Amino acid sequence: MTLREHAFWLRTPGEGEIRPVEVGPPGEGEVLVRTLFTGLSRGTETLVFRGEVPPNQYATMRAPHQDGDFPAPVKYGYLNVGQVEQGPADLVGRTIFCLYPHQTRYVVPADAVTVVPDAVPARRAVLAGTAETAVNALWDAAPLLGDRISVVGAGMVGATVAALAARFPGARVELVDVDPGRAPVAAALGVDFAHPDDAADGRDLVVHASATSAGLARSLELLAVEGTVIDLSWYGDRTVAVPLGEHFHSRRLTIRSSQVGRVSPARRDRHGYAGRLAVALDLLADDVFDTLLTGESDFADLPGLLPRLADGSLPALCHVIRYPTGG
Repeated sequence: MTLREHAFWLRTPGEGEIRPVEVGPPGEGEVLVRTLFTGLSRGTETLVFRGEVPPNQYATMRAPHQDGDFPAPVKYGYLNVGQVEQGPADLVGRTIFCLYPHQTRYVVPADAVTVVPDAVPARRAVLAGTAETAVNALWDAAPLLGDRISVVGAGMVGATVAALAARFPGARVELVDVDPGRAPVAAALGVDFAHPDDAADGRDLVVHASATSAGLARSLELLAVEGTVIDLSWYGDRTVAVPLGEHFHSRRLTIRSSQVGRVSPARRDRHGYAGRLAVALDLLADDVFDTLLTGESDFADLPGLLPRLADGSLPALCHVIRYPTGG
C-alpha cells in the first residue's frame, strides 16, 4: 500500500515548504521507517538554506538521500532518527539512525540504517552525524596525553569535539567563542571557556570550527611551536583570508583539513563509514550530550523555523524536530 507522507523542501534559497510525498512499500532488503526526530545542523544546513553552496561543490555536498539539486528546489538533511515499521525481522521495531532528510516516513535499503544502542535515547541520537564528524576530526588530530587543546567555535561540531577531547587523560581543553552565552555549555561539558581575546596560547593542538577567517587566524595565533590546526569549518562560497606571514613559517605551524566525507586515513583500514558511525553512537550514551540539544519544534513548524536559524535570530546548537506519532 502506498502511503501519503510529507517532506520538507527548500523551494528557493531562503524559503522552504512542506510537500506531500508518496511512499511505497519496502522491497526485498529495504525498510520502511517512521521518523521520530530529525536534527537541524546550524552550519551546513543553514548554508544550504541560504543557497550558499558553491557550484563546484554541488557533487561533494550532496547528501546520501537528497532529492533535487542545488541551489533549489532540494530536499536536504542528514540527521534522522526513526523506528523501522517494515523490513527484515531483526530490524522491525528497532530505533535507527539514517542520513535522511526531514520526512515523516521513508523507504531505504536496510544497510542504510544503523541501529541506535539501547543506552542512547532516540532524541539524543540525532547528534550521531555530529559525533561522527568529531570522531573523524580526533582521528585526524591524534591528540596525545596531557596535550593543551583549544577548540575555536562552540557550535554543534566544536562543542562535541571539546567534549570528546576532554576524555583524553591529562588533556587541558578550552572552548573558545565570541558568544559568552556558550560558557555554560563549556561548563556542562567539563571544559574551560574563553573569548578569543582571552584564550590561552601555547597550545599543542587547535581544532577550528567557527567557519570564519578571524577564527582561523586566531587558531594559528594560539599554537605552540610546531603545533597543528585541524580545520573542520565549511566556508561555502566565501573567500578565507589566512595570515601565513607573521609566525606561520618561523614556528613551523601546520593547517590540516578534516572532513567527514572520508574516513580518516589513521583508521581507514579498520573502520569504514559504518564502523565510524557505530563508534559515534556508542559515545552518545553519555547524557552530557543532551547539553547540545538546545530547542525543539514540531515538523509542521519547519518552514518558519529555518529562516530564523539561518539569520541567527534563533540561537541554537542542535535544534530538534519532533514528528507526529502513529497514523
